[in-house]
Amino acid sequence: MPDLSENFFKSRLAAGETLIGLWLTLADPYCAEICAGTGFDWVLIDGEHAPNDLRSVLGQLQSIAPYGTEAVVRPPAGHPHRIKQLLDIGVRSLLIPMIETAEQAAAMVSAVRYPPAGVRGVGSSIARAARWGRIGDYLAHADASICLLLQVESATALENLDAILAVPGVDGIFIGPADLSASLGYLGAPDHPEVQAKIQDAIVRIRKAGKAAGILTSDETLAQSYIEAGCGFVAVGVDATLLARGTERLARRFKPGAGPDVPTGTVY
Repeated sequence: MPDLSENFFKSRLAAGETLIGLWLTLADPYCAEICAGTGFDWVLIDGEHAPNDLRSVLGQLQSIAPYGTEAVVRPPAGHPHRIKQLLDIGVRSLLIPMIETAEQAAAMVSAVRYPPAGVRGVGSSIARAARWGRIGDYLAHADASICLLLQVESATALENLDAILAVPGVDGIFIGPADLSASLGYLGAPDHPEVQAKIQDAIVRIRKAGKAAGILTSDETLAQSYIEAGCGFVAVGVDATLLARGTERLARRFKPGAGPDVPTGTVY
């Protein structure tokens, strides 16, 4: 039985490495396996804005498992019962959206830990995470193996960022540029200078607190600037967008004027 006690994604982030990832939104195990074999350090299975449910996430986890990339999962919201289910099917790295207060952050820490440290229900003997009881010491190391990433994406969240960062058990903070730009009054313009200034300031504060900072952008120039600023986990593309833009370009090469001329986005 392989040693599953250490989450190398978590330990590499803690060591200060820069980990490059890809967003998965097509909700398909076949696509997930193709992307997992490309060499990215991590892939994000999106349950907030993609049509994923527990079964589809499970299928993608199984497809990704043979490869050396970490599967990070973003649920629709930070509901403890959904988090419990994700942990039981083998998710070790979670990105929880829409966190705005230290109290919410503390609740998420509690949701990923067994009692007495938290409120996660104990069902390891029937869980894929413990290989259905075949990992005998799973309960002893499960809490330490979870990487908890919280998404801040509003003006309120930025105001409370230092308090959120002070919550023990938070491994990293992901900045959501699309929702953040909307919250700041720049809907659809995450590259606006004021938004970018807020993002850069947040990266500095996150790093100062000793946490990993993360972000998503499909703009290579922005991605490089975030890496240079010290972001530890950066997603640099989205499967659906890569497919859509790539097929549009191919169609226009053989059929000029075919299909919509979609401007390149800076996030998705």
